[in-house]
Amino acid sequence: MKWTTQQMDTYLNSKEYVDTAVIPLIPLDWEKDPKGKVSMGEFTSLVTEELERQFKGRIFQIAPFTYLSGEADEQKLERLLEWDRHFFKNGFKHIVYVTSDGDWKKLENELPDMLIWMPSLSLESMDASYAKEILNQQMKQVLPLITDKWQQEPKERP
Repeated sequence: MKWTTQQMDTYLNSKEYVDTAVIPLIPLDWEKDPKGKVSMGEFTSLVTEELERQFKGRIFQIAPFTYLSGEADEQKLERLLEWDRHFFKNGFKHIVYVTSDGDWKKLENELPDMLIWMPSLSLESMDASYAKEILNQQMKQVLPLITDKWQQEPKERP
């Protein structure tokens, strides 16, 4: 399910089956490589949408968590942890963070749940069918990680 009013109605009627929130982590930067940051965001959004499509009825695609590239790691981590606690407290047993920003890899051990990091691909010059094929190949690697995660007990939040 997606972050729309129509999908929210569906969620509210079946929330006992939807136990996983997917949060895209998207950097913003208008100074240094803004096009690269937009490309990261686009790719992250595509991955997140594909996860939502593959696991429709089990996951909810949350609005993107956006942050400035220059924001201190501690600050953006604390904000994300606040989001995490909010969604966990409100019924999501599992939270998956999706990003193309490699900076999150160094914070991965401080996150209470699963980080999926994929280097972004520049899709603007790529043929649409080729881009879809690449995304499908990436999904074949990611989907088992999520299904394995569902076999584990959720981590409690402070």
